[in-house]
Amino acid sequence: MTYDLTQPLVIGISSRALFNLEKENEIFEKEGLDAYIRYQIDHEQEALQPGAGFELIRAFLRLNELKPENRLVEVIIMSRNSPDTSLRIFNSIEKHGLDITRAALTGGASAAPYLQSFHTDLFLSAKAEDVQDAINNGIAAGLLITNPVHSEKKSKVDQIRIAFDGDAVLFGAEAERIFKHSGLEAFQAHERSHANDPLSRGPFANFLTTLSNIQGMFPDREKAPIRTALVTSRNAPAHERAVKTLRAWNVRIDEAFFLGGVSKKEILEKFGAHIFFDDQHTHADPAAEVVPAAVVPYRDGDDPSK
Repeated sequence: MTYDLTQPLVIGISSRALFNLEKENEIFEKEGLDAYIRYQIDHEQEALQPGAGFELIRAFLRLNELKPENRLVEVIIMSRNSPDTSLRIFNSIEKHGLDITRAALTGGASAAPYLQSFHTDLFLSAKAEDVQDAINNGIAAGLLITNPVHSEKKSKVDQIRIAFDGDAVLFGAEAERIFKHSGLEAFQAHERSHANDPLSRGPFANFLTTLSNIQGMFPDREKAPIRTALVTSRNAPAHERAVKTLRAWNVRIDEAFFLGGVSKKEILEKFGAHIFFDDQHTHADPAAEVVPAAVVPYRDGDDPSK
């Protein structure tokens, strides 16, 4: 009997996003592929330490314990490693007790072409090229910032907290394009006059919808295992269109912060985000100092600044 990947939430993650492979990546960059292969084989039985995406993935896998009759999440390793160098990764998965059994090992090629075959809802990687390819193919994808501060194993996560920027992440980039080309006043006037017109769906709209559907399986809203937040540079009067868009999509967002240029870093730290998705390094890089953060690239040709 075949296993249907259209039912659970499917997360694809690269080995460098899941584990701390910065030393190994440095060997690859400075000494080449052969040196990297030798190092991985020589250290095959040495467990890798958690990386920036580890706690998020461990928390998502825990959802399967809450609903054992209905597996909610599947995590698939999407790695440029070859089968030969992947044994250390699988040994590390086993030693950390992660319920991950599937992988796509592409031997140096991009994993992006296989994401749709696995019905991937979210792809996390530390390689910009692969994330860009995924976005171009309609997959919600983020370039995970591999800050060493997030590499230490932490305590058990009881509630997954995910924060999203609005424009060009949850929503399309058309409103941001007006801001980039015509300025703040034009942007606010446009958003006020279109307050009742839902924004187009951005690259993470479907992912948010899937999260909202999972949240709906848990009647007690305060104790739901997933909590979401919108953390956006929008403020009044541009807030109204964002709120009405989410209402029109019939999706749940638990908290919203309309910051109007105020730093997102402190808000995200207080929210306790296990990951934050933003389309700009100017927001994601400072955020990564306190929480795991990922940059969502624009689809080719969609950059609102151009």
